Amino acid sequence: MASEDGVPDGGRAGPVARLRSRLAEVEARIAAQDRLVADIVGVIRDENVDDEHDPEGSTLAWERQQAAALAAEAAVERDELLAALDRVAAGTYGVCEVCGREIPTGRLDARPAATRCVEHAR
Repeated sequence: MASEDGVPDGGRAGPVARLRSRLAEVEARIAAQDRLVADIVGVIRDENVDDEHDPEGSTLAWERQQAAALAAEAAVERDELLAALDRVAAGTYGVCEVCGREIPTGRLDARPAATRCVEHAR
């Protein structure tokens, strides 16, 4: 049976608040990584840097790509969280998309955007 917020009963309090909180964290991570990429690009543009031959450590190109990859990974998580909010509105949040059973609370606590129960997540 579903509660007023469209979530199956089972003691889950505030999935919307939990999802929005996580979404805010992810968006902050995206913004931080985007700023880091911009800073690295600025350093490369403003200085004559030959970091490809720098024996002191990693290259600026590698650091830029790493920051961009982390931002892209966070963007995927953001999209998953937005889809989870859509499922809350549709009344299908917390329901396995394969078997239709309730997704355990522990799984949703660990992976708030989960669409499958533990059995079908494999």
